[in-house]
Amino acid sequence: MRFPLILLVPASLFASSALASKNRLFRRGDIDVSLQVYPSRRATTNCISPDPTNTVTDRLNIALNSSGSGFVLQLCPNAHYLLQAPILATLVVSGPVFNGTGQTTAVDGTCGNCHGVKLRNVQINGNRAGALAINGGANIEMGGANSNQLIEFTRSYQPRSWSCLHIAEGGQSCNNVTVQNNDIGPCGSDAFQQWADGISLSCRSSIVRNNLVNNPTDGGIVLFGSPGSLVENNTIWVVNNTLLGGINMVDVQPWEGNYAGTIVQNNTIIGGLATDSRSAVQSDGTNVNDVIIKIGIAVGPQTWFNDFFGANVSSSGTVLNNNITGAFGYGIAITSARNFTVQGNALFGNTSFIGSRGPNCSASDPTPSSAAFIVDMANVTSSTIQPQFQSVQDGKGLTCVQPPDGGDYWPYGGNPNPSSYNPPLPVTTSSTSVKAAVKAGLAISIIFVVVSIIVAALLARRWALNRPLAGWKGSKLSRYHP
Repeated sequence: MRFPLILLVPASLFASSALASKNRLFRRGDIDVSLQVYPSRRATTNCISPDPTNTVTDRLNIALNSSGSGFVLQLCPNAHYLLQAPILATLVVSGPVFNGTGQTTAVDGTCGNCHGVKLRNVQINGNRAGALAINGGANIEMGGANSNQLIEFTRSYQPRSWSCLHIAEGGQSCNNVTVQNNDIGPCGSDAFQQWADGISLSCRSSIVRNNLVNNPTDGGIVLFGSPGSLVENNTIWVVNNTLLGGINMVDVQPWEGNYAGTIVQNNTIIGGLATDSRSAVQSDGTNVNDVIIKIGIAVGPQTWFNDFFGANVSSSGTVLNNNITGAFGYGIAITSARNFTVQGNALFGNTSFIGSRGPNCSASDPTPSSAAFIVDMANVTSSTIQPQFQSVQDGKGLTCVQPPDGGDYWPYGGNPNPSSYNPPLPVTTSSTSVKAAVKAGLAISIIFVVVSIIVAALLARRWALNRPLAGWKGSKLSRYHP
């Protein structure tokens, strides 16, 4: 098992002064200190025991404070470390919540001179436990005015605040952060304004790849501009909560909608699937929680925020060869975009588009019917968009749609399982055009390559990610969290 560590802090033992302290991932920026959790099949004789609990905090801090460069803090597998004060390096876990405020961040790598920080092989439980969201940072806060950080083989779930993992822009100084091979989610609740992102990226020239994002509720992967970044080979899916957006390229702040050089490619987004037994005479079934993904990939601020940001647009991004299956409001929706390239994206397996006008949809604006690919060309300029897109009159504020209340509308299929993932075979829509058929063949080839990569990556990470799966025109006008 790659993620055996959970650190728990009893609220009664967490001093209030600790909440006011600056929580840092590392003891100091010029010392390379890391956390190692030994897998159970490896020798653990050198790990620091969690017992006795009344001295474990002091023993961990002594080990860290007496260390030199390259020191590895060795923790025991399958152990709970009950901390009575913050660990002064590596990890600070959740403290008490009072009157809607409290500790939300377990790891903070935005500290000054935290270049090259690496976070590996830990699991972080935000311990929300069904409570309302509170103000604060993500479970993991990385980036800041730093470069060359790495987050991998880490599990983050149930954040108390707005995201499972946030890579901050650091006054637009952050660059070259890699987020790969992580197990993210569940994140937040689909109750109104109780959402949380899976991965929130605001750092330029970064890489987000090969991550599993399970049951996020706001955005699966949210790009706050992040110019020059690559987002590829990630799998995002829902189980028992409706997700607003799978991959979002909608935010104006803090990069003024600049997605120059940002590429989103070869990702798999799986919407709601039928939860009843497959019927021999039906292609669709029911979903016990009526869950969908409202927008698989959203491009442009007006898709999300209506006219709040006026004439601002998302510019110069690329969306290629992403694969969509399951139940959605819209597969890909584009408004208020300039110089975007959207090509080669495809449906595979069984899909349905079943979003309908919800109570937060504007009475004065029409809401487009649910469809695989829609674009509001009135405010999309200088862009190259694949021919499957249909033009709509008003593509604004699309997260106001909602799923149907029951009914046989959800396609049958299978969600990813970190230990065994067999995605359905890709299919394409029919066409009488020879040109379209050639494109379809190319799309199938691309999808097979994507599926092969996903399967290979998941098998390689099987032991690392072995855990069971858990089964608006929005009033939140800005989703940016500095």
